[in-house]
Amino acid sequence: MPAEEKYYELHIKISPQMEDDIANICFENLNCEGVVLEEQKYKDLEMTETTRGTLKVFLRGLETPDNNGVCEFIKSKRKELIESGFTDDELGSWDCTLVEKEAEDWSKKWKEKWDVTKITDRIVIVPSWIEYKPCRDEIIISLDPGCAFGTGTHQTTQIPVRFMEKYLKSGDKMADIGMGSGILGIIAKKLGAGYVYGCDIDETVISTAKENAVKNAVDCIFELNTADKIEEKFDFVCANILHNVLADIMPDLKSILSDSGRLVLSGIMDSKKQVVLEAVEDAGLSIIKELYQDNWVGYLVTA
Repeated sequence: MPAEEKYYELHIKISPQMEDDIANICFENLNCEGVVLEEQKYKDLEMTETTRGTLKVFLRGLETPDNNGVCEFIKSKRKELIESGFTDDELGSWDCTLVEKEAEDWSKKWKEKWDVTKITDRIVIVPSWIEYKPCRDEIIISLDPGCAFGTGTHQTTQIPVRFMEKYLKSGDKMADIGMGSGILGIIAKKLGAGYVYGCDIDETVISTAKENAVKNAVDCIFELNTADKIEEKFDFVCANILHNVLADIMPDLKSILSDSGRLVLSGIMDSKKQVVLEAVEDAGLSIIKELYQDNWVGYLVTA
């Protein structure tokens, strides 16, 4: 069978708390069509089997399906995270296998694992291929992950949403640094933000974010950019990125924050929060609220 008629499943042994970040690495560096974070089987309402701890990544377009080559790349990315301060327990082994599959149903297999996600009492994330009838005053976000990660299912996405729902003001000028699928900017617009700007360093996510904005009938500016090159000031800034990256760009985040603005920091494992706290203090910023969800923490910060 020709290569274009096949796809591959990459199975990676991980620590579940890192599933979002590892999936993002795959989206950014591999020809990744989708991921499955966990599959469960039930019998008589009891869960009998789970794949929690194994990330399943769907790949296409491999010219040479070399198991060792793909897995060596994955291991090299793990080594980078170890060098940045993560521990073996926090990451998991990242042992992996690459399995060749018939392509007839590859696109359905990962989509069927996404479901409606209720982040708060009002905000509901609905995959674009699912029909959903909203209740009362629910705010519906129709989303297609595409090749961008950030579908609202992970704690690091939900934390900024909860902060926005409470502290974002109508008419605010909002920025999302590292916007991925564009979900935070789209929610901000639906919550009343007057202007939304999002940027990312991965050019493959830009078109997906723009398409998601169109699906939700909101006007957002999404582009390839980094915080240090932004000259505008914003009333509300979100940065959902790994702790070490947040620490590195903290001065840049401060520089785009208006005098009375608020900054949301997320993507922070509880065990790594000190790195971010020190960067916040060094930048002359002040933490006014913190929000924990499982092993993750987020901060609401002011200048």
